[in-house]
Amino acid sequence: MSDDQRKLEERYVMMTQAPVKRLILKMSVPTIISMLVTSVYNMVDSFFVGHLSTEAVAGVGVSFAYMAFINACGFFFGHGSGNYISRALGAKRTENAGRMAATGFLSPVIFGAIAGGLGLLFLNALSRCLGATSEILPYSNDYLRYILIATPLMMSSLTLNNQLRLQGNARFGMIGIASGALLNIALDPLFIFVLDLGVKGASLATAVSQLFGWCLLLWGTSREGNVHIRLRNFTPTWAYYKEIIGGGLPSLARQALSVVATICLNRMAVHYASPGNEASVVAAFAIVTRVMMVCYSVVLGFGQGFQPVCGYNYGARLYGRVKESYAFCVKLSFVILTVMGTLGFLFAPEVISWFRSEDPELIRVGSHAMRWQCVAFPCMGLCTMTNMLFQNIGYTGKATLLAMCRQGICFLPAVFIAPYLWGLTGLEAAQAIADALTFLIALPFSIGIYRELSAKH
Repeated sequence: MSDDQRKLEERYVMMTQAPVKRLILKMSVPTIISMLVTSVYNMVDSFFVGHLSTEAVAGVGVSFAYMAFINACGFFFGHGSGNYISRALGAKRTENAGRMAATGFLSPVIFGAIAGGLGLLFLNALSRCLGATSEILPYSNDYLRYILIATPLMMSSLTLNNQLRLQGNARFGMIGIASGALLNIALDPLFIFVLDLGVKGASLATAVSQLFGWCLLLWGTSREGNVHIRLRNFTPTWAYYKEIIGGGLPSLARQALSVVATICLNRMAVHYASPGNEASVVAAFAIVTRVMMVCYSVVLGFGQGFQPVCGYNYGARLYGRVKESYAFCVKLSFVILTVMGTLGFLFAPEVISWFRSEDPELIRVGSHAMRWQCVAFPCMGLCTMTNMLFQNIGYTGKATLLAMCRQGICFLPAVFIAPYLWGLTGLEAAQAIADALTFLIALPFSIGIYRELSAKH
């Protein structure tokens, strides 16, 4: 038996026999760190840019919709290929896992190059489409330019991270993602202030750090015990893309709707802001989105630690372990989100003012929006874990439906109807309304799958 085969066999034994709760916590630590560091560096981008101007913060906030598009594609290929890899390893089909790893990795490189090239050709039109006003447009263009160049790296980095994580080796994914994020944090003040590049500096720092992280992730796939990326294994056939679509469609739906939601939120913020305060209101919602993403990233990282455990054990037909891990994750995520929601509600003004204390309208709107979201925050634990469970076990339709709720089916009506009824206050409450509705939709799905797993066990 080769070293690679021995490592894979050891991991199989660990994933299918180790105590579930301890195993999930072990798997979760690197993914939580990865998610936290990534979210923090996105937030730090806004912090440093906030020292330039409110319009600069708004420009970065508008660009967040394109970043969400990159995430949508990266998670689509990453979850689609990674979920298949975890089930294939659970069923001991290592050759199929290798072909999927190569196909899942190279596809976003190709697609990202096309998307980034088109974005550079139509940069002004892209910024306008994302919601930039005339005052915000120069800043959004500056920020987008280097992000567009780095698009292939950013998409494929997310894919590699998810492939490593869903193999049960999130440590290498954490090293790649966290190292790039920490480098970005270090480069931001250097490029923005020392080299006097302004918003361009924040964008360039992100592009350079993404290249660094991408190299580390690719190196991680070559280590013993991981499914190696080999170009000869690239298999762009319908059979493999069908698996990617099945496993990645829920992520694509969720993240793609996040793009639409961010654009709609930016446009509604401009529409309902008082004259002269448009940039302040757009910046306020951008800051709240990033702050809440830092909090939510803990539960996302925890859920991502649950996914390889779920995939391996479902592939091995150990349904009792799948049920036990799901119940544990739902309970713990509720506790985590309740604590974070309470702290966020109490200290919302202080958190928002940390980004731009010179703008009272930004602080007022941001504090209200953040408090609304904190009230509904505990609802998202059950929704997130149920969606991840369905996605991992191949229930594509149900997973996609749940993935579309928070930023689409529930949010888009809320972002138009609530402000129509209550003005800017309704816009501040729109995400909280969507989160509560998403919970009500997810609850019967959760009960149903728990009963189904109990019957199989």
